[in-house]
Amino acid sequence: MPAHDADTQEWQEWVAGIDELIVAAFAAGSPPDAPIAHTEFELDGVRTNVYTPDSVAQNPSPPLFIDVHGGGLVTGTGEACVALTKAAALEREMITWAPDYRMPPLHPFPAALDDLMAVYRKALDERDPLDLFVGGGSAGGNLAPAMLLRAKDEGLPMPAALVLLTPEVDLTESGDSFQTNLGIDPVLGSVMDANLLYANGRDLDHPYVSPLYGDLRGFPPTYLETGTRDLLLSNTVLMHRRLRAAGVQAELHVGEAMSHGRFSSDTPEGRELAEELARFLRRHTRQP
Repeated sequence: MPAHDADTQEWQEWVAGIDELIVAAFAAGSPPDAPIAHTEFELDGVRTNVYTPDSVAQNPSPPLFIDVHGGGLVTGTGEACVALTKAAALEREMITWAPDYRMPPLHPFPAALDDLMAVYRKALDERDPLDLFVGGGSAGGNLAPAMLLRAKDEGLPMPAALVLLTPEVDLTESGDSFQTNLGIDPVLGSVMDANLLYANGRDLDHPYVSPLYGDLRGFPPTYLETGTRDLLLSNTVLMHRRLRAAGVQAELHVGEAMSHGRFSSDTPEGRELAEELARFLRRHTRQP
């Protein structure tokens, strides 16, 4: 990873390389003949992928899930956004919107939040908040609650539930696991240079930058997932405790020997956690 003060071209070249790796790694999880339709719309210049599983295609108004992709706040655009979000959309009995939000080096904070807020407002125009879900993994697990903090500050209603998968909720990199799991997590190491590039001079503990430090009162029921080898284990545990202290229904699931990200869905451990998440979503989905 380049230094946070590296020139724009160096960052762009690095991001392009990582996005190619993301597409190669995730494309197999969503083959072209998967039982899901993929369309898109553009809102204020931001492309949003729309996934409609065949199982909900006949439902005139199925629940809507806004899936905020991960990628360390700097990668995951274009085809990488599709690769990161399509496979998960297949597992939901919902329509999924996956915004291809702007990122550094050209568009640092608050560009991503501006884009996500535009998508959230559009979703509220199309769905009752009780039929709206929000979630994200890794960097998406930062931006999803940051978006809800900003929505709350703007007087907008909260969605039915929030899903945070190995979330990067504290860009200051506090917490025990940033030391104890460094070198043990095979997926993730310190991404402080990306954090600083993204924050664009804002304090890293600003609630919209690190939602762990926000006022979480009034948040919707939240599902949190991490693993014992996840570098962000402490982030997830601390967020769970902060949510509980704020009076929010929050459930924490920790996968034994799981590193950053999730177990593959074709493993027993992966299927077990996928079933836990599916149960959580069903529990907060209104019946027609």
